[in-house]
Amino acid sequence: MKSQPDRADILRRGRRLDFSGPGRGQVARDTRRGTRSSAVVCQALLFGCLVVISVGCNEPAVPTISDYGSGYSDPLQAQAFDILRDGLADADPRVRVHAIEAVVATHQIRLMPTVQLLLADESMPVRFGAAVAMGDLKYSISRTSVSRALRDPDHNVVVAASYAMGKLGDTEYYEVVRKALLSDNQAVRANAAFLLGKTGDTRAVELLKQAQRDRNSDGKVRLLTLEARAELGDTTVLNKLWAMVYGYAEDRMIGVRAMGALGGAKVREILATKLDDDILEVRLAVAEQLGKLGDSSGEPEVLDVFEKDLRAGLEDGALERVNVLTALAIGRICTPALTKHLPGLMKNRSKSVRIAAAKAVFLCAAR
Repeated sequence: MKSQPDRADILRRGRRLDFSGPGRGQVARDTRRGTRSSAVVCQALLFGCLVVISVGCNEPAVPTISDYGSGYSDPLQAQAFDILRDGLADADPRVRVHAIEAVVATHQIRLMPTVQLLLADESMPVRFGAAVAMGDLKYSISRTSVSRALRDPDHNVVVAASYAMGKLGDTEYYEVVRKALLSDNQAVRANAAFLLGKTGDTRAVELLKQAQRDRNSDGKVRLLTLEARAELGDTTVLNKLWAMVYGYAEDRMIGVRAMGALGGAKVREILATKLDDDILEVRLAVAEQLGKLGDSSGEPEVLDVFEKDLRAGLEDGALERVNVLTALAIGRICTPALTKHLPGLMKNRSKSVRIAAAKAVFLCAAR
């Protein structure tokens, strides 16, 4: 038996996941039109503390962040890797969550051992995100750690770990996710809906419909069940999504994202009509989703952010949101006129913006 290694390095102390719905009534200035408009608020998470992770003698030591170089010869990709690596060790749990999502979206397997360590993070949303990541990338060597997460004190994490086990081949664990859709806890219901959409199991559509009709489901659960149905290819949600993209600002954003997941020519036509939305954040989200669908018609809207100085006068929170959405849109469109702005975004003072820009660098490199 191998001798028990020393404790893993302490992750340096100090985001899809906030479990409270975004508020209405916050405003950001759209300088292109000179109007005040509802802004989609960033999701808030609890702040975490130091985490010390011990490694048992019955499984190999998990490498830590410091054990990894980028492996990239391209300077921009090497910088992007460093941003994601540092984000996983950040003091702010929101930043750690954003970094986890970017690692998964860009398939940075070198960083997955570090994400695996975050299954024991003190912040519940970070543990949730780490568990989802294990499933999304089918990171099979994490099976023992994920199994431990099935006993997490927070049921949200248990549901995420069950999703991961299903993705790792133990599909009977999906039943835990399905049952969670009937939980008395609305956050658990919402996360169950989110995860069912990622399973790829179209049999879940009927269950999602039931949850949507359930009078005990709150507004956020209903919105996420619609998005999950779109993820599973249920085209009958199109009319409801069409209505959403003309509703409240936060509803528009969810509707736009769900339409992107649904895809198809009709969806592209509808999304194109929202490139003239009165809210800058919505226009950028539309540009991103069109880019995911192979349509670069949102490029002018993203260029306007730089060329028409649409960020001028924005307060810090709104400025960060716009910069994040701008970077994400660039990562899906990837034209030279847009990608030339990524180095600047990777130097932004906001860590969330830097992570979004790093994600965009890798997405464009993979095209």
